[in-house]
Amino acid sequence: MAATTQHAAAAYDDLSMAGWTPFSGSADADLLPELGTLTARSRDMSRNNGLAAGTLQTYKDNIVGSILRLSSKPDYRLLGWTPEQAREWANLTEAKFRTWADTTDCDAAGELNLLGLTLQALGGAIMNGDALALPLWLPRPGEHWATRLMMVESDRLGTPPELVHRPDIRSGIERDRYGAPVAYHIAREHPGDSFILNGMPIYSRAPKFDRIPAKTAWGRRRVIHLHDKERTGQSRGKPIVTAVMREFHMAGKYSNTELQAAVANSLIAAFLESDLSPDASAQLFGEEPRNVWNESVRQARGIRELKGAAVIPLPAGARLSSFTPGRPNAAFEAFMLATLRHIAAGLNIPYELLVKDFSKTNYSSARAALLEAWRYFHGRRRWLTDTWLRPIFELWLEEAVNAGEIEAPDFYANRYAYTRCRFIFAGRGWVDPVKEASAAVMRMEAGLSTLEMECAEQGLDYEEVAEQRAAEKRLLESLGLPGLTIDQVTALNASTRQERDDVPAGGDQ
Repeated sequence: MAATTQHAAAAYDDLSMAGWTPFSGSADADLLPELGTLTARSRDMSRNNGLAAGTLQTYKDNIVGSILRLSSKPDYRLLGWTPEQAREWANLTEAKFRTWADTTDCDAAGELNLLGLTLQALGGAIMNGDALALPLWLPRPGEHWATRLMMVESDRLGTPPELVHRPDIRSGIERDRYGAPVAYHIAREHPGDSFILNGMPIYSRAPKFDRIPAKTAWGRRRVIHLHDKERTGQSRGKPIVTAVMREFHMAGKYSNTELQAAVANSLIAAFLESDLSPDASAQLFGEEPRNVWNESVRQARGIRELKGAAVIPLPAGARLSSFTPGRPNAAFEAFMLATLRHIAAGLNIPYELLVKDFSKTNYSSARAALLEAWRYFHGRRRWLTDTWLRPIFELWLEEAVNAGEIEAPDFYANRYAYTRCRFIFAGRGWVDPVKEASAAVMRMEAGLSTLEMECAEQGLDYEEVAEQRAAEKRLLESLGLPGLTIDQVTALNASTRQERDDVPAGGDQ
């Protein structure tokens, strides 16, 4: 028979495909009507599903971690500087930036530093789909800087009821004819506060919105919107668990059901059975056989508290039958393993990292899994730097330049050259420190890497490392103590590897 379609995937006469007729809509048409439901379910999972909560923390720990430092890289060629001038300018800028980023001066609420705000924004983007921050100018007595960030829950971004007829406003974002954001409409209160406030239900309060321009007249950002843009024309992001949310939810319910069944079965040790008919029970126990039977059972305390070497008296006409529970389910682990591997693939992380279980993984497998994960995490770091951290650095640098703290001639004409930078996050750690440290030395000696790159991989600033090493060397020399050179360390590592290779199979290592 002739094929009805050129592509088998588009066939409708195939029974397995006939009922698959998804709607082909725009990015916003596919997402915005269901975004509220996706967000609410994602939050519920992060609250009540231990694996989902752990996954959120895994993303935070590996994408940002406990370290967040600016590494300024001004484009000295565009500025007409020498590399030494650029390095001196960068060092001063980094020191000044730390006085803002490492304190609560950067937070409009005065509670978090930039690391805390970044972790909060990243968590919002992962769990809700996007995160919002409003850069404000708030001079305060006794504080040096006036630029501050006000975090805003993405739920507050919405279209005012009186403007729903305007096609240029979608989910609170007003755009021009080219798709560039012009303004953001943000509710003054969270929509959830309309249901309960100060312990009292509120139903009549209408939401009030503020229209906030995307930028000032001279180009300073007034809104930072952190979200993934998977398709052209997409206005909002979606929770990262969207593709595997059903599997996550079902796996959680299945796990809880098995646990409840196992607990219920463990509470039953034996059954007390009777072969007496109702008439025989009446003749034996009188008019109220149930009361007599219950009293007889209460006297047989050994049945309730089974103990070793116990003599258990049984009521007349009764026998004790053993109970063999059907839990734990023998297929439970295999089924959950397959499900969790599917979920891990959908979340772009290895199974071992999802469940924090490396007990069945050797060095090669663990390293391969972590390298695959780090490709994803490095991509997320670049996304976070480009859409969140670099715009924030630009906001602060503009204030520092205008305040005379940093010299930057023609700043607005050369904004890119001055704000070119990278950020150092927490290090990825080592699976085998000896092997990986030796590999780092080999890469640097072969010219494939630099001290800056190797230090950044471990969350360190190479200049601080070099300065600290020089200070330690001077101290050791002043005290007459020997220090190890790179050649000595390399030789020591080679000797250690040789000794380990010489250990016979099955020997102690």
